[in-house]
Amino acid sequence: MRLLVYKVPQDLCWYKEFVTVLVRDPRIQKEDSWHSHINYEIFIHTNSMCFTRKTSCVRRRFREFVWLRQRLQKNAVLLQLPELPSKTPFFNTNNPHHVDHRRQGLQEFLEKILQNALLLSDSRLHLFLQTQLSPEDIEACVSGQTKYSVADAIHKFASLKRRFPIEEEERKRGKNDTDSDSERGPHESFQRYFGGGSFSAAEHTRSEGPAAADLPLLLLLWVFGGNGPSTPCLWRSAPKTPGPLNPLGGPVPKG
Repeated sequence: MRLLVYKVPQDLCWYKEFVTVLVRDPRIQKEDSWHSHINYEIFIHTNSMCFTRKTSCVRRRFREFVWLRQRLQKNAVLLQLPELPSKTPFFNTNNPHHVDHRRQGLQEFLEKILQNALLLSDSRLHLFLQTQLSPEDIEACVSGQTKYSVADAIHKFASLKRRFPIEEEERKRGKNDTDSDSERGPHESFQRYFGGGSFSAAEHTRSEGPAAADLPLLLLLWVFGGNGPSTPCLWRSAPKTPGPLNPLGGPVPKG
C-alpha cells in the first residue's frame, strides 16, 4: 500500500493570530469633593487561543497599570518589562495634552506586553484586561481564595456586558459556515476550503483562497474514497500491476 500525504505549503497558511489592543476614551472620575482621577477604556479584539474572550472592554486607572507592571516583573525577573509613562506631580487632568500623552504611553506598554508569550501566561494580565476586578480581588482569584476561577471571572464579567457587534457577527458567520458545510458532500466542502482546481500529491492548483476565519487549521489532512479521475484522493492504495498473461490461461509458470 502506498500512502500519499499532502503537506500544505507556507503560502497556503492563511490563518494568523492577532491581538488588537486600544487604550482610549479617558474619563475623569470624582472620588470626593477634592480628589479625582482619570480612567481609560481598554479594548481587546483577538483570535488568539491565549484569551478566554475574543472581545472585551474594561476601564482601568493609571495606578492599576503600575500594580500590573510590578506583579508581572516579580513573576518574570529575567525579563526587562517596558516602562510606563512617567508619573509626574504636575500632571493635570484638565490638560488634553497631558492626558493623551499618558494614554499613548499606556497603549504602547500593553502592545509590548502582549507580544511576550511568557507574560501572556500570567493570569493576572488576563484578569486585568478582561474583568473589572480590583487588584486585591485579582490576587485572591489567582491564589485560589475565591469560589470562581480565572475563566469563570472573565465569562461572568462578559455576561454582564453587552455583546459586541464584531463578536456577534463572527458567531453568526461561524454558524452559517457550519450549516452550509453540513449540506455539502465531503468533496464539495474540500473544494470550498481549497478554492477548487486540480489536487494531487504532486501538485496543487488553487483558483482562490478562503478567508482566514474559514481555515482555522494550518494543516489539514482530508481523506476521500472513490476511484474516479476527478476525485481528489490523498490516501489511496496503489493499483496492482498485472503480470504477463499465459495464452493457455492462468498465470505464467515460473521457469
